[in-house]
Amino acid sequence: MKKILKKISEIAIKQGEFTFTDEQMKSKWLGNEPASAAEIKQLEERLQITLPKDYKDFLTITNGFATPNENIEPSFESTEYVGFLKDIDPEVIEIWINNDELLDVAVKLARSIVVGGRNEEQYFLLVPPLLDGGKWEYWKFASWIPGEDPYEGMENYFINALDFLKSA
Repeated sequence: MKKILKKISEIAIKQGEFTFTDEQMKSKWLGNEPASAAEIKQLEERLQITLPKDYKDFLTITNGFATPNENIEPSFESTEYVGFLKDIDPEVIEIWINNDELLDVAVKLARSIVVGGRNEEQYFLLVPPLLDGGKWEYWKFASWIPGEDPYEGMENYFINALDFLKSA
C-alpha cells in the first residue's frame, strides 16, 4: 500500500492542480508520520472496537493522508480525529433513517466509523461487521453519490484513487 500512496502523492503534486504545503512538495508525500502502536491501541480503546488489519497497516504507513483531489476524494484523518459517524454527523443518519427503502444503509451508517473526509464533501467510512469475524465494509459516502460507493478494502480504494488520478 505504501507504494500506491507514494505514487498518488507524486502524481497529484506533479499535476499541480491543488494546493499542497511546502513540505509535501519537497517530500513528494501527502501523508503524515506513521501512527505508533500506542496511538492505534488508544484509538481502538476509545472506539471500543478492533479495527481491520488493512486500516491499521495504513496507519503504520501514515497517520493521515491529504486528498489528492479536493472535491472528489476525502482526506484521511489522523487517529485523534477518527470517530463514529453518529457522533460526528448524526444528521446524515437521520436523513437515511427517514426513508424506509434505505433503512439498511441507515443501520450501517449508524455504526460506521469516519476515517476520512471530516469537514469535507465526502466521507470515507469503515462499517464494522455485525458478528465477530465478519467482513468489514469500506465506503466512500457523499451527498452527490446516490448511496454508498463500496470498496474491497483500503488498498482497493487507493488503487481506484490512483487510477482516477492517472486518467485526469
